[in-house]
Amino acid sequence: MADLTSAAPGAEPSLDSLATSGRKVSKASLIDTALAMKDVILPTLAKGPLIRRRGMVTMAERQGMDDKAIRRMQTLRRKYGSGPLVLGIPFRPQALLLSRHDVHMVLAYSPAPFTAATREKQAALGHFEPGNVLASRGIDRGRRRQLNEETLETGCQRHSMGPHFATSVAEEMELVCEEALSKGRLDWDTFFVGWMRMVRRIVLGTAARDDSTLTDLLEGLRYRGNLAFLRPKARHRRRKLLDQLKRYVGDAAPESLAGKMAQHCQDPNQLPHHQLPQYLFAFDPGAMASFRTLALLSVHPAVRQRVAAELAQTTSEGVPQLPLLRAAYLEALRLWPTTPAILRETLEPVDWSDSRLDRGTHLIVFTPFFHRDDETLANAHTFDPDRWVDKVVRAEEGLVPFSYGPVQCPAAQFVPMVASLAMRHLLTRLTLELTEPGRLDPTRLPATLDNFTLSFSAR
Repeated sequence: MADLTSAAPGAEPSLDSLATSGRKVSKASLIDTALAMKDVILPTLAKGPLIRRRGMVTMAERQGMDDKAIRRMQTLRRKYGSGPLVLGIPFRPQALLLSRHDVHMVLAYSPAPFTAATREKQAALGHFEPGNVLASRGIDRGRRRQLNEETLETGCQRHSMGPHFATSVAEEMELVCEEALSKGRLDWDTFFVGWMRMVRRIVLGTAARDDSTLTDLLEGLRYRGNLAFLRPKARHRRRKLLDQLKRYVGDAAPESLAGKMAQHCQDPNQLPHHQLPQYLFAFDPGAMASFRTLALLSVHPAVRQRVAAELAQTTSEGVPQLPLLRAAYLEALRLWPTTPAILRETLEPVDWSDSRLDRGTHLIVFTPFFHRDDETLANAHTFDPDRWVDKVVRAEEGLVPFSYGPVQCPAAQFVPMVASLAMRHLLTRLTLELTEPGRLDPTRLPATLDNFTLSFSAR
């Protein structure tokens, strides 16, 4: 076993503390393994880990699938304790994390000894971005991570090209507003079409604004990626996607993320065109969270009034901070995580109390459980954006909407910035009222919310 005391930077606790944590590794019975598969793992896979299947998301809300999954996880923790629970699955050890402290530790000590490039993730991402940083290990991972961080200016709430991006956001959201006003209604499809025009401009440049063929091709490959090992690679379509992206990088608009990536690329092995599908991919759940935030504000008039006051104090130019609107967005991500499972794999045996996790164990962080665990988290099922105002992501509390640690999503500041700008324009130009407010009970919000069927009256 490697020396684990210096694996994570800063003031993170030593991984050696796992050896004395009292949280032992347990082995689930066959019955409990079957129940965990039925209530937690299979519904998550059925909804689509890389791209959501609309029908399954609708069914998940109607049947309360995530509520059932959270209760199942709580039941397992009460029965087995809060240490990792190894499921009785042959050939591939799988362990559910049941403690927010273990989540904090595992994410803090990624990518070693807990790698994010699990075999499952490599198989899924191999359908459309095999050279992406998330599927990479070792030196390649470090170099590609650096390129992504430099491009996205990780850690900065306002990107240096933010004013240019704000113009793109305003122009595309204005077209969404005009269409919504003409119909008297804002639905998902109207919003998402405009959102993706905006995304293509930001990521690839104005020349890509109407290149829906590219994003449709990526969407099809993501559907294949949902099944990871179970579907063969569509190599011709993957090559077509990556070749098109390579051309965009080679002729990149300076004020686009592709242009910035081209400027910072120092090594062809950084494979910038393999990083860009993830940018387009990441904005998809960004749209889901934005639409859900609008729904939350519609049924929480007190917060909506505070957001309106915040917007009234900003100018239409530049990139304002908008701390409350950004906090509302983060709270929507807490309530309905767009990354339902964070995956890690042990690169070596890891001691856990007086027990051990074997090398090659696949660790599953089921984020809805930790974000809605009313046994450990106050106000778990209510909308409380103030928990995020002027605060960083609190992984020690199990709140990890963008993961955490050295493998945290490098766009953890960038996507909320863009989403806040988009929502600012919609909320300033439109009066939006949720057409089915009964779907959201402010006293106990459902654990699943189908963004595809949300709609608003617009005036």
